[in-house]
Formats: sequence, structure tokens, C-alpha cells
Amino acid sequence: MIAIYPGSFDPITLGHLDIIERGCKLFDQVIVAVVLNPNKTPLFTVQERLEQIRLATPHLSNLEIDCFEGLTVNYARIRGASVLLRGLRVLSDFELELQMAHTNKTLATEIETVFLATSNEYSFLSSSVVKEVARFGGSIDHLVPQHVALDIYRCYAKTQPGLTQTTDRVSQKNLPSTSRDS
Repeated sequence: MIAIYPGSFDPITLGHLDIIERGCKLFDQVIVAVVLNPNKTPLFTVQERLEQIRLATPHLSNLEIDCFEGLTVNYARIRGASVLLRGLRVLSDFELELQMAHTNKTLATEIETVFLATSNEYSFLSSSVVKEVARFGGSIDHLVPQHVALDIYRCYAKTQPGLTQTTDRVSQKNLPSTSRDS
């Protein structure tokens, strides 16, 4: 059974990775699909986000990483997926996700939405929280993979010189050589 885990993943967080890893245990194949949303102004390009996800998930043999534009159910049909995988953190997520699941069901009755409750340690975590903490100079090392933290620190260091100390601190860590070449 193929499951699609759609999202903007701008950036991918440890909460996202938790859902991806757990989904890979439940389904034959999981496709992490970066959604191109024209209503959002992302921090990273689609190609950068795809690469960040690839670098964070080499240990998952039944995972594919892709991107798409348009309706998720149409993409799921094209890929032969019968499940949309979604993570739930808080009650407000449930309300929005349930509305989306019902809408998707009216568009594609053959596709089910499966919700995974986020692990407790990530229940507060979102890409928006990560970006806000980093933008104001806080540490995000415990919220995202190391290579993603470095990418984010570099991004904000370009616009806010005061963050270069944080960037220097992270770049001293033992990171894979591919992430230092970004």
C-alpha cells in the first residue's frame, strides 16, 4: 500500500521525520510530497527542501521524495496511492485536517486519510515555530536535523548579521560534508 505524506516541509522538522519514520513502518511505500503552494512565500526553494529531506532520510528504504502542484488527491491517483498520511499535534490541527480529509473524500472516495498523533516531544513543533525562533537568534538545533539547522542559520545570517555567531557555532559541529557544501 502506498501512502502520500504531503506538506510544504519549509523546513522539515524532527516532528515531520517522526511521522515519516512511523509511516514507513506502516506502509509498503511512503512518498513525501513537497506541495508547491503559490499562496506561501517559502524560506527554501523546492529543490532545497527536497535535498534537505533526502539528507535526513537515507535510512528509509521504502521512502520516495517528490514534489507536485495542484490537488493532493489528483497526485495520489497519478502515483497509485490509496492513503494520505497526516500528522496531528493539537486539537486545532484536527479540525483543519478533518475538514481537508472530508473534502478529499468528496473528490476521491477511493483515497483514505490516515492520521498519526505526533509524539509528545514534538507536539508543539511546526516549521513556522522553527523559522521564528531562528529569525530572532534562538537555537533550533533540537528542532530540526543538523544540516537543516545549518541551512536556516545561514539563511538568516544573510539578512541579520547578528546571527553569524549562531551560524559559526553550528558549523563547528560534526556535520556530513554534503551539508557544509550547501
